[in-house]
Amino acid sequence: MPAHAHVHDHGTAQTPEGRIKAALILTLLTMGASIVGGLYAHSLALLSDAGHMLADAGALALALVAQRVASRPRSHRRTYGSRRAETLAAFTNAIFLGVASVWVIAEAVERWREPPDVKGGWMLAVAVGGLIVNLFAARLLSGGVHNENTRAALAHVISDAAGSVAAIIAATLVLVWGWRRADPLISVALAVLIFWSAWRLVARSVDVLMEGTPAGLAPEDLERTIRETPGVAALHDLHAWTISEGFEAVTVHVVLDGTRHGTEVAREVRDRIRERHHIDHVTVQPEAASAPVSFQPLAGLEVKRR
Repeated sequence: MPAHAHVHDHGTAQTPEGRIKAALILTLLTMGASIVGGLYAHSLALLSDAGHMLADAGALALALVAQRVASRPRSHRRTYGSRRAETLAAFTNAIFLGVASVWVIAEAVERWREPPDVKGGWMLAVAVGGLIVNLFAARLLSGGVHNENTRAALAHVISDAAGSVAAIIAATLVLVWGWRRADPLISVALAVLIFWSAWRLVARSVDVLMEGTPAGLAPEDLERTIRETPGVAALHDLHAWTISEGFEAVTVHVVLDGTRHGTEVAREVRDRIRERHHIDHVTVQPEAASAPVSFQPLAGLEVKRR
């Protein structure tokens, strides 16, 4: 019988839904201010930041829904629960982030060719206000328990803050030197940073969805831990993957060498993996070694007399 090293109630860690809601409201308010200010000041940095915030507002709303879905209990249909809703939301958020960065670059190229008359004073005032609000929203999201979903939401808010910083720099260049092309130039730099953030989120989310080995776990070290357990002669079908952030799992079949009872070996394998690799959800299937088969040719058998 397999030995299971896990607790059957995989409760989802408490998620800061109230803070995500507050961050969503702040993002919407800042987005509105950036749209109005960008149109009035003819600033691409503000308008692109507003478009980015629109994607972020959708991302935060998606994150809020995903948190609630992920907290649903396990069922017969979903024995692991719905925890991967967090990873799916993070993946979707990252895609939105990448699309927003491409839009900013395309718009910046047009603005570079024909730079408009940017009102640096209004641009600076709106950007400073946006930075303050975004930093406050980031502070709200940075506290408490984290998972891939909340990190994705935090990445959106931080990138919004970076957008405000870029707009402040562009506004300063316009006000001090009258360089109107600073607006699209700073926007491109911002877009590159946004795209890099999106790429990292996509890579992490895809790794989880494709059931890759948990980050920081070396498969050869895990195999060595199992082989060094007294009573283990061999192992096969070793699997290690991530269900969701903070919920890793390992399954393995161990072949016994006959010196110890199978349940004892399975229990020690489980305990060693817990202690050395900090993975709690471990399933070990002990198997007896195949007994050698004695083969005797038919020609050597005595014929039974009747």
